[in-house]
Amino acid sequence: MRGGRIALTPRSALASLHAAVALFGFAALFGKWIALPALVIVLGRTVIGAATLLLVARFRGESLARPSRALALNGAILAVHWLTFFAAIQIATVAVGLLGYATFPLFVLLLERRLVAGRARAAEWVIALLASAGLVAMIPASDPAGDTVRGLALGVVSGFTFALLAVRNRALVKTASAVGIAFWQNAFAALCAFPIVLLLGGASWVPDAVDAVLLVVLGVVCTGIAHTLFIASMRVVSAHTASVVAALEPVYGVALAVALLRDIPAARTWLGGTMIVAAALVASRRAR
Repeated sequence: MRGGRIALTPRSALASLHAAVALFGFAALFGKWIALPALVIVLGRTVIGAATLLLVARFRGESLARPSRALALNGAILAVHWLTFFAAIQIATVAVGLLGYATFPLFVLLLERRLVAGRARAAEWVIALLASAGLVAMIPASDPAGDTVRGLALGVVSGFTFALLAVRNRALVKTASAVGIAFWQNAFAALCAFPIVLLLGGASWVPDAVDAVLLVVLGVVCTGIAHTLFIASMRVVSAHTASVVAALEPVYGVALAVALLRDIPAARTWLGGTMIVAAALVASRRAR
């Protein structure tokens, strides 16, 4: 360990990458466990996550540069991402919310194609059709305008905003520390959420002891530690490997929901989810 940095072998880096992605998926379960509105969960997560990342930066001996306007905007995008993510899970199920979000590799691919090539290629549209078919397959015929559809819609918005954040961060990471970027984005997301929480609910949304502990676990473990593991692994593994493993987040999240919440998806969810994850994996390979 030098200057607070732990040297990872290729095997330990890959293990750290999978652990980080599993923790990102694990975060979805807190949308069911914490009895607070999604916006309050976002505020708690970003405040605690920012504090944890600040401690990580101090431990690693990194100085946090002054934030730019781009980072401030990214913070607002992050707040929208997590708001729609937790709202999707609260409205529908963990599986529905995660699988809607799982469309993010497709959005990354399409956004990058738009920026670089000006238009998507035929193969990208085939991937988009596969993901769209997966989303349609998840809609119950008996309730085509119910909670599942609303949860999927919010999940897709969550996936799009995460993709937008990822594309914007690829430019920022060339000149700024990854931990610093994560810290400032969490800090600005908290600044965006705080006045809205204060205006809409204020003191009536103060968490009880159980919810407070869950928010600490969410902020420290699923945000601060998960980001640190992910960033550390990126120093060793390739961007292509990281993108493919990241596409497995809904797989980890759904597996944890089945094990810990006994939230077993319906047959149509398994079918649609398989199609969406397949499209996400192919999109991740093409976006390397």
